[in-house]
Amino acid sequence: MSERPLLRIVRGNPDDAELAALTAVVAAAASAPRGEPAEPPRRSWWSDRSKLLGCPVRPGDGAWRASSLPR
Repeated sequence: MSERPLLRIVRGNPDDAELAALTAVVAAAASAPRGEPAEPPRRSWWSDRSKLLGCPVRPGDGAWRASSLPR
């Protein structure tokens, strides 16, 4: 039975600790789930700073109250 090795070193001369680290990384990568990436968490409307970009500042009576209204 001629099985292919899991890892093959093609350059250099690693010691036992380096081989162990490489084996751990490859094993962790192989056991990682391969599904679709999880959706990013939704941001609340209040913390979304992109709403403030490009909006002109309008000073005047009641401006502080209107600043929290959706645009």
